[in-house]
Amino acid sequence: MTLARTLFLLVLPFFMAMSLYAQTPLTKQQQDAFKQEVLLKAKNTTTLSSDFIQSKHLSMLDNAIVSYGKMLFKAPENIRWEYTSPKPYAVIFKDEMLYVNNDGKKDEIKLSSNKLFRNFNTLIVQSVNGTMFDDSQFDMSYFKLDSGYLVRFLPKEKRLKRFVSAFELTFTETAFDVAEVKIVEPNDDYTLVVFKNRSANISISEEKFKL
Repeated sequence: MTLARTLFLLVLPFFMAMSLYAQTPLTKQQQDAFKQEVLLKAKNTTTLSSDFIQSKHLSMLDNAIVSYGKMLFKAPENIRWEYTSPKPYAVIFKDEMLYVNNDGKKDEIKLSSNKLFRNFNTLIVQSVNGTMFDDSQFDMSYFKLDSGYLVRFLPKEKRLKRFVSAFELTFTETAFDVAEVKIVEPNDDYTLVVFKNRSANISISEEKFKL
C-alpha cells in the first residue's frame, strides 16, 4: 500500500458518515437552512477537541479493525489527527506542511508539491469550518434522519475516485456537529469513525501541532 493511500485512509475519516436509520431527502429550502446552521456553528468554533473510535471493515476479514484516538483543530488550519491504540500514529497539517509520526518514524511533506495531500488538507479544514459543501468537488445528497442529518458526498475528481467512492457525514440534530464519518472505498470496504467527548473553544497549546 502506498504512503498516499495509507495516509488517506487514516486521515480522511475526519469528514464523512452514515446512519442506519430512516432517511428522508431534504427539500432545497431545508438544505439551505441546514447549511446555514452548519456554517454558523463552524464560524463560532476556534478550537476543537474530540476523541474518536475508528472501525475499518474489510471484506476479507470477519471482524472490523478497531482503533482509538483524538482529533485536535485550531484555527485557522491546524489539524492534529492522532491514533493512540492499538498503535501510536500522528498526522499534523500545519503551514502548508504535512508532518507524520509513525511510532517514532517521522516524515515531512510539502503540500504545495503534492496535489493529493493538499486536497486532503483542504477537505479536512473544510469539514471543520463548515465550507465542505462544494459542488465543484462533489455531488451531494441531503437527508433527515430519525435523529440528525446525513450528507452524502460523491467525489467528482478522478484521482480521488481511485481511493473513495463515497463520503458520508452524519450531523447531530440540534448542535449540527459532525457525529460520525464513513468512507466507502471502490471495492465496498469502508471506514467508520464515531466522535465522542467533543469540546469546542477550549485552550489548545501550539505544542500540540509539533512532532
